[in-house]
Amino acid sequence: MRKNILFIMCDQLRADYLSCYGHPFLETPNIDRLAERGVRFSNACCQAPLCGPSRASFYTGRYLSSHGAMANADPLKLGELSLGDYLQKINYRTVLVGKSEARANQDALARLQIDQRSNLGQRLAQGGFEHYEHFAGIYPDEIVPDDLA
Repeated sequence: MRKNILFIMCDQLRADYLSCYGHPFLETPNIDRLAERGVRFSNACCQAPLCGPSRASFYTGRYLSSHGAMANADPLKLGELSLGDYLQKINYRTVLVGKSEARANQDALARLQIDQRSNLGQRLAQGGFEHYEHFAGIYPDEIVPDDLA
């Protein structure tokens, strides 16, 4: 039977604040159970001080200088393959839930005449992952009334 993959990426969550990494009094039982049954990393480096470019490096396995997303608002280039693309090729369902900083390259979508509302446009807007309805600020103009934005 094929294994499920659950990849959790958090902003500002230090490993030494998790009981599975030895914190003396903070208890994180749910994360501890996941860590006990899965894979934990003890030696990792962040690729950028900003969360968006760092996530782009995780998704693509490439350095910032290679994928080009240097700021939170920078989209990945169309055609830049991500973890989602590779997993979909071997028939995994791939969904980003929560804050992802994934954005579509609007200029490239327009040049290629790809409607962002289409399945392909949605997948490109999610950094190669399946479209999933979540309210993490990716489309604030469609969710938040103009007078509140």
